[in-house]
Amino acid sequence: MHRLICLLLLLCALPAGANLFDKAPSTQLFGEPLNNSADFLPVREAFRLNLLESSADSIKLQFVAAEGYYLYQHRFSFRSEPADSGLGDARLPAGTPKTDEYFGDVEVYYGIVDIEIPRDRPQGQPFDLHVGYQGCADKGLCYPPETEVLRIGGEAGGNAPATPGSAWSWSDLALFFLGGLALTFTPCVLPMLPILSGVVLRGQPGGARSLALALAYVLPMALSFAVLGALMGLFGAELNLQARLQSPWVLVPFALFFALFGAASLGFLEMRLPAAIDAPLQRLSQRLHGGTIYSAAALGVLSSVLVSPCVSAPLAGALLYISASGDALGGGLKLLALGLGMGTPLVLFAVGGGALLPKSGPWMLTVRNLFGALLLAVAIWLLERVVPGPVSLALWGLLAGGVALWLGALELTPKTHHQKLAQLLGLPLLVYALVAWFGALQGQDDPLRPLGRMTAVAEASAPLKSDWQTLTTPAELDAAFARARQAGQPLLLDWYADWCISCKVIEREVLGDPSVSSQLGSYQLVRFDITESNAAQRALLDRYQLFGPPAILLFDAKGDEWRDLRVVGEIDAATFAARLGNARERF
Repeated sequence: MHRLICLLLLLCALPAGANLFDKAPSTQLFGEPLNNSADFLPVREAFRLNLLESSADSIKLQFVAAEGYYLYQHRFSFRSEPADSGLGDARLPAGTPKTDEYFGDVEVYYGIVDIEIPRDRPQGQPFDLHVGYQGCADKGLCYPPETEVLRIGGEAGGNAPATPGSAWSWSDLALFFLGGLALTFTPCVLPMLPILSGVVLRGQPGGARSLALALAYVLPMALSFAVLGALMGLFGAELNLQARLQSPWVLVPFALFFALFGAASLGFLEMRLPAAIDAPLQRLSQRLHGGTIYSAAALGVLSSVLVSPCVSAPLAGALLYISASGDALGGGLKLLALGLGMGTPLVLFAVGGGALLPKSGPWMLTVRNLFGALLLAVAIWLLERVVPGPVSLALWGLLAGGVALWLGALELTPKTHHQKLAQLLGLPLLVYALVAWFGALQGQDDPLRPLGRMTAVAEASAPLKSDWQTLTTPAELDAAFARARQAGQPLLLDWYADWCISCKVIEREVLGDPSVSSQLGSYQLVRFDITESNAAQRALLDRYQLFGPPAILLFDAKGDEWRDLRVVGEIDAATFAARLGNARERF
C-alpha cells in the first residue's frame, strides 16, 4: 500500500507543475540543503530570449523561463540605440500575482511570456534593441538585473524568427509514466480490464498473441493522449495559456472543476460522459469484434475517450503543465508516457492474467478516497489566488479536518490494528484543523504557519547592524579580508541585494535566529551589497562562481573558503546553525 501512496503523491506533481500553485518552496531538496551554484542554471539558460518577428508595425519578443524560474513584470525595460528608433511602449501580458511581505504586490511570469513593442518608424536604419529583465528561482536564488542586445534590421521581416527548442527530459517522462501508472489503479480505469479480457482477448489471456493484441490496444490509446499533448504544446504557446489562467474568471471555474471531480472520487456524485456522447460510443465499442489487431486498436482509441471523465482532473493539470512549455514534441512525449503508464498493467494482465495484478478489494476504495482528497487540495490551491488569505487557511483546515474524520480520529472504539493506525494518523490532522481555524479567525493566511510568525524573538536576537560591514566594491572586500587575516579571525561573507526577496528572509529568519546569532561572535561579518549590479560587482560574482544572491560563504582565518559549507539559495536556521558548528570544529 505504501507504494500506491507514493505514486499518488507523484501524481500531484502533474497539476502542481503547471505553476498554478505559487507558494514558497521548501529550502531543501531530498533532505539536502541547496548549498552550491550547481543547483541553479546560468541566467541565459534560466531565461531564454527569442526574437519572434520584426515587422513594419512591431517587434515581437518571447521569453521562455525554465521550470522553477520566474521573471518580474516590473523589471522589464526596453531601449534602442540610437534612441530615436521609433519604439513605442511595450505591451506586456498580465502576470501571476505574487505578494511578498517585503516588496508588496508584484506580478511575475512563469513559463512563456510574449511581448510586443510597437514601431512608428519602420523604414529607419538598423538599430540595437536593449532588453532589460530580472528573474528569480523558486529555490531561493535571485539573479542580478540582466540586459541582452538584439540587432534589429531596418527593413521589415529582416530578422528571422527564433524557434525555442524542445524542453523535455527523461526525468519528466518518468514522472508522467508513474502518474499514468497511478491512474490505472483507480475504480474508473480498472474497468478497462474486462474490455481487454472479454472483447480484445476473447477471454484467453496469455501467450504471444495476447501480448500483440494488448499492445495493439494500449499503443493507440497512448498515441491519442500524445496527440492531445502535442496540440496543447503547439497551441498553448501561441495562446499564452499560462498567463490567461491567472484571472478569477478562469481560476474559479477550474477550482470548481477539481472540486467536482474530488467529490465524485469520494463517492458523493457520479461523473460520466453526457448520454448523447456516451451511448453512441458504447454502441460502437460493442459492434467491434475482438481478436484482431485493427479492432484492438479501435477499442484502444475509444477507451481513451470513455475513461476521460475519470482522469480529466489530473489530465487537465498535465495539459496546463505542457501548455506552459510551448513544446509540441515534449508535450506529445509526456502524454505518450502517461498513456503508456496507464497501459502497462493492462499489458501485464494480457500476458500473465490476474496473477500479475493486485486483487480488487477495499484498497480500491482507499485509493479512490485518496484521489478525492488530492483533487480537493488542488481546488483549494487554485482558490488561494482569488479569496482572502484567512478564508483559504480555513479551507485548508476544513480539508484536514475532513480527512481526519475519514481516518477515524474521533472513533471511540477502533476495532482493528489498521483502524488504530488510521486514527493515529488522523489525530495530527485534526489538531492542525483546529489550529488553522483559530489562525484564520486571527487573520492569519499562511497554511505552513497557521499561527503566524514568531517575529518578536527573532528581531530581539538579531545581530546588531553595527556588527556587519556593508561593502559595495571589490577593493573594500579585499580590505576586509586583509583585516580578518591580520586579526586571525574567520570571515562570513553574505551576498545581499535590495531586490533579492530571499536575502530579506535569510537576514530576518536565519541570521536573526538565536541558534545562529549566538555563533557569529567569532566571525568578521561582511555583507556585500550588489544592489547596483555594476560591472565590477558582476565580475566579483564570476570570481566566486555565483549567479546571484543570496549566498553565504565561510572563510577560515587565512582567507581560504570552506567550499563544502557554502550556501546558495535559501536555507533554514537549524541547517545553517549546524554548518556554523561544523566550521567551529575547524578553527
